[in-house]
Amino acid sequence: MAGGEEEGSVAELEQEQEPAAEEPRSFKDLGVTDVLCEACDQLGWKVPTKIQIEAIPVALQGRDVIGLAETGSGKTGAFALPILQALLETPQRLFALVLTPTRELAFQISEQFEALGSSIGVQSTVIVGGIDTMSQSLALAKKPHVIIATPGRLVDHLENTKGFNLRALKFLVMDEADRILNMDFETEVDKILKVIPRDRKTFLFSATMTKKVQKLQRAALKNPVKCAVSSKYQTVEKLQQYYIFIPSKFKDSYLVYILNELAGNSFMIFCSTCNNTQRTALLLRNLGFTAIPLHGQMSQNKRLGSLNKFKAKARSILLATDVASRGLDIPHVDVVINFDIPTHSKDYIHRVGRTARAGRSGKSITFVTQYDVELFQRIEHLIGKKLPAFPMQEEEVMMLTERVAEAQRFARMELREQGEKKRSRNDDDDTEEAIGVRNKVAGGKKKKRKA
Repeated sequence: MAGGEEEGSVAELEQEQEPAAEEPRSFKDLGVTDVLCEACDQLGWKVPTKIQIEAIPVALQGRDVIGLAETGSGKTGAFALPILQALLETPQRLFALVLTPTRELAFQISEQFEALGSSIGVQSTVIVGGIDTMSQSLALAKKPHVIIATPGRLVDHLENTKGFNLRALKFLVMDEADRILNMDFETEVDKILKVIPRDRKTFLFSATMTKKVQKLQRAALKNPVKCAVSSKYQTVEKLQQYYIFIPSKFKDSYLVYILNELAGNSFMIFCSTCNNTQRTALLLRNLGFTAIPLHGQMSQNKRLGSLNKFKAKARSILLATDVASRGLDIPHVDVVINFDIPTHSKDYIHRVGRTARAGRSGKSITFVTQYDVELFQRIEHLIGKKLPAFPMQEEEVMMLTERVAEAQRFARMELREQGEKKRSRNDDDDTEEAIGVRNKVAGGKKKKRKA
């Protein structure tokens, strides 16, 4: 019942917000100071987005904010501008902390803070896994104004870096809060909440309002105002969405067929596992496509390298796990292919949100095999529309099968070789989750030995 009451109060808050959404048309109208308005102008932000119109005035009044908005809606600006404005009024080191679920997103948020705050000398530091802790400790010792961090690595510094604390913190932002909690960073978030001042401003941004996010909201926010831009799950109008229904053993051949059919576009292909991402990238390379992988088992430098090559259009196909489905603003994705259907329907919305951004059009094609029918029906139910089938020539696909089988064989051999090299170098997966898993496994082994 309590949940129901909360919904009621939230609805009232939304109604209070409604009339304000029409009038302001520039950042100045929202109450943003001149220096920052100029910075927005230089970044090419002419008019505020819906979430910025809703959230910035409330944040400038000093209220806590819950922002519900889909990806690509200008959330970073909605929390960065109020923080920078408050920093101008009361300059202070270690002023704001932004928590994000993935490293790539942390770097992207840092870029926006640097760009918006360059004229006022704002310093920010990114604290994420996969990068040497020593250099991070040195960066923290310089006391930047803003820290952008993944929860695991930040807790590590709070516990082990001498002289570093967040007792003077004035702002906490949790971006993509639903995803932070889904990645099981709950214990880390709890630890962080315990060591930062209670008297602070908190902004919680999330694309979806899950039970975990509601729980976090009660724990971390004081009398927040909810700014909801999309109440129901929706995909952008300018996105043409298709599906293809195929036997799973010919999946690779159909992928090659579609890449040939839509040649000249840039593609983002989503796979469910790191291994499949790597395998498919090798397969496509063997067939002469310029494909690069992006997944959690790559080192941080390689991940940023892949992303930059794709952004610079040196590669036209980026294969990714869900690490890349959220928050990454890659401007020129023409086609999103769900090679493996997402198990959570909400991830579908984030994945296809990589294309048709900022008013451009785009296509998405979802592969549905005999094993995926139920998952696909859930997606259609969530977005409230039936998707059309992508038109194809089956005979042409079958003509590709021999060449694809050959490339599959090469890809398997290369994967095996890479695996052996990795084992001999003992170059482990360095993601934060993996380290946690390894520690648990090591702990288990110790116990067994004792026993």
